[in-house]
Amino acid sequence: MPQAPETLEGWYSLHLFYAVDWASLRLIPEDERQSMIESLQSFLTKHASARENNTGDHALYNITGQKADILLWVLRPEMKQLNEIENELNKLRIMDFLIPTYSFVSVIELGNYLAGKSDEDPYENPRIKPRLYPELPQSDYICFYPMDKRRNETYNWYMLPLEDRQKLMYEHGKIGRQYAGKIKQFITSSVGLDDFEWGVTLFADDPLQFKKIVYDMRFDETTARYGEFGSFYVGTILKTDDLDQFFAE
Repeated sequence: MPQAPETLEGWYSLHLFYAVDWASLRLIPEDERQSMIESLQSFLTKHASARENNTGDHALYNITGQKADILLWVLRPEMKQLNEIENELNKLRIMDFLIPTYSFVSVIELGNYLAGKSDEDPYENPRIKPRLYPELPQSDYICFYPMDKRRNETYNWYMLPLEDRQKLMYEHGKIGRQYAGKIKQFITSSVGLDDFEWGVTLFADDPLQFKKIVYDMRFDETTARYGEFGSFYVGTILKTDDLDQFFAE
């Protein structure tokens, strides 16, 4: 039986996607709409303290295209905290005008393919710890997509020996390292938590880099033979102070 890889887990992750009901929102008086925006801003400002205390983080982006308008990505040490934050968000008045379009539940993961072996506690390793409990970049652009490893009669990732998977992932990782300084990547595992097995979240100041890295990886054996992908979501950063302009008529 092929050996399952050991994994390191960090913060729990929740990607929330919403479409704005612009038609209904336009019917709301300006002063009431402003009050709703301020409540949302207060909610985001309140939870921004997690970043300062190193107990989590969040990112807010305006999604391009018709799959969604807003992405809120939240990281916290415990899954129940994600529930609490989502429930608190759902009780805001402005949520009457935000239509859920997609969500993704997962946990930040680092597999032993890349973590390396050591006698020290990996959770205290200064190279590994920031990857498990990250401070999210404030990049101009974000790209998110869920993915699976293929398992069918011809290509089954889970039936490969561990050594083969390690070699494939090493070569796969070499492509990613070519984009150091251009793209910041976060892998979250949704195995047993959501419909796909992993989520990939990329940050960059140049959205063209998303196309380049995904295209390069299409020719990598790990992706070409064993990769299955869901929908891609791309967007631009939405700062808390810019919500007035975003929701303005």
